Amino acid sequence: MKKFGLIGYPIGSSMSPALFKAGYKGKYDYDLIEEADFDTAYEKFMAGYAGINVTAPFKLQAFSRADKKSEMCRKIGAANLLIKSEDGSVNAFNTDFDGVSLSILEAILPDRGLDYFYLYGSDFSSVKTMLPTIYGHRPKAMIAGCGGAGRAAAAAAAALGYDTVLVNRSPEKAAKIADEMPEYHFRSAGIEHFPEMLAEADLLVYTIPERICGLEKLDRSMFASPGKIILEANYRQPSFKAADISLINGCKGTYVSGLRWLLYQALVGFKIFTGENPDFDRMCEVL
Repeated sequence: MKKFGLIGYPIGSSMSPALFKAGYKGKYDYDLIEEADFDTAYEKFMAGYAGINVTAPFKLQAFSRADKKSEMCRKIGAANLLIKSEDGSVNAFNTDFDGVSLSILEAILPDRGLDYFYLYGSDFSSVKTMLPTIYGHRPKAMIAGCGGAGRAAAAAAAALGYDTVLVNRSPEKAAKIADEMPEYHFRSAGIEHFPEMLAEADLLVYTIPERICGLEKLDRSMFASPGKIILEANYRQPSFKAADISLINGCKGTYVSGLRWLLYQALVGFKIFTGENPDFDRMCEVL
């Protein structure tokens, strides 16, 4: 029987095994392959697994090691899923793109985001047409952090039609990523511009692992325009605290936990693994 798993470090508290088990009612095995060294983890994958999910800090290395990459994976330059072909070659995918896209769609179109995905997949042309009508202008997105998750989030926001700026501690890194993905016309800025950029943004995707100093300066002025969406990648130790979330929701904004991102990237990734749709409702129950 085919075996699947997750590599990364540390991953002891990952919810991926429980999601996989729920999605397929225990039909397939799914293990945590927790190694601090990428090469060791990769060797274990090659020796005993049909496919693996990849999390921090290995997404860029996984991309580099793969023999073939999906079109979106190539655009992003990072992989969170590797699967073997029958000839032994390794294919790379990026389902973080889907996880972010579906999380945003769910916030914009409650109860319709997932239906849209099943109908159109990653074709967001009609969403790009709708967004200016929904917001009353071309919406702006800010992506905080430029690691593998940030690159996927930036591509997702731009594909949905947001005017997207990359904000990073190293503005040079943000500018480099913008240059590497010219089709999206990203802007870039240093992290010192976080407060004013947040005030302007209709969407923030926060992929930095820890709370930065700009978050300590949150006030209502940053959420003056209703409908602002905050999506945070880190669901274990979120940087946005209860008081922040209360402020966001009180200003008629929407805070989206990284658990939604986790759920949707798993939904898409698990189907790539097995060719079978997992039981989405059972997966939701795990969260």
